[in-house]
Amino acid sequence: MAGIYIHIPFCKQACFYCDFHFSTSLKKKDELVQALVKELELRKDELKNETIETIYFGGGTPSLLTNEELKLLIDSVYKHYQVAENPEITLEANPDDLSKSVIIQLSESPINRLSIGIQSFFEDDLKNMNRAHSSDEAKKCLKEATKYFDNITIDLIYGIPNMSLEKWNKNLEMTFGFGVNHISSYALTVEPNTAMAMFIKKGTYPPMDEDLALQHFNYLIEKTNEQGFVHYEISNFGKPNYFSKHNTSYWQGKSYLGIGPSAHSFYKNERSWNVSNNTKYIKAIQNKTLPNTAEHLSIQDEYNEYIMTGLRTIWGVSLEKIEKDFGKTFVEHLKISAKKYINEGLLEVSHQKTIITTKKGKFLIDGIASELFMI
Repeated sequence: MAGIYIHIPFCKQACFYCDFHFSTSLKKKDELVQALVKELELRKDELKNETIETIYFGGGTPSLLTNEELKLLIDSVYKHYQVAENPEITLEANPDDLSKSVIIQLSESPINRLSIGIQSFFEDDLKNMNRAHSSDEAKKCLKEATKYFDNITIDLIYGIPNMSLEKWNKNLEMTFGFGVNHISSYALTVEPNTAMAMFIKKGTYPPMDEDLALQHFNYLIEKTNEQGFVHYEISNFGKPNYFSKHNTSYWQGKSYLGIGPSAHSFYKNERSWNVSNNTKYIKAIQNKTLPNTAEHLSIQDEYNEYIMTGLRTIWGVSLEKIEKDFGKTFVEHLKISAKKYINEGLLEVSHQKTIITTKKGKFLIDGIASELFMI
């Protein structure tokens, strides 16, 4: 089984914290869509022995595409690839794009999962992040979307400076009130070369508070658990049968094809990524050239990726799998490296010979995982 990710590199405006590849100019949208169709055709043999079980429209803001453009891309996938009978097809969308008529159109299309970028239900938070939608639009779109879609995930950001626990709780209560079955929640982080990084440097925006983020994170774990969500990946909480199939395939090392500028692909031990420039991408595809760079992963790279992704999930990392795929040397390295964190209660070994992250270790897992890498 494999997945296809399609990157839509357009946004109405730039969020202050975002460092993904996108353009706020829609002038090349028609050309870009045609280039995506062409890339799907050019790369049809890369996954010829795989069945596509997930299609994911990410960005950027995929909800800026028309229903006809989305249909064109989905039809192109079906034309050139072997697709499972009931694939998960996800569209990332912003609340301001999801009018009632658009939601109804989408519900009548092959798209069966919405990922809605709410981030916060409070107007001041949205303005401070330069989000394109308002608090009212967030609530209205969810009220309508939940009538037509059962499989909805929303994004929420925690660790926003000066956000009280009470305010964070209200965000969660509103989320639960809409009855969504999946939440993706991330700490607000400052990426280099973003507007937010510049504001903090100038002193016009407060710096991040890691203690506040940890408080919000622990509260998030507690409240989602009370509501029947499973914390199946560090940033993802789903009701049973509502885990993201597409993202889970990333964490479990399945193959995926990334279509569009800046999109990444993974197959066996090779990773590739497309150029992060719309004009260069379009020109290359028009010339029937793939504008990507590829690298072959060493056995150490593959092991390190398994450690990083596995420890972020409830499935952890299997000592038996490591011995089978990488050898006994890697098992011994992991046992020795992990001992410190097991003694500190940050990791634990299950009866199935699997190392998993404890509740105490979840917030620190990226740093812990890097200490377990084979260099």
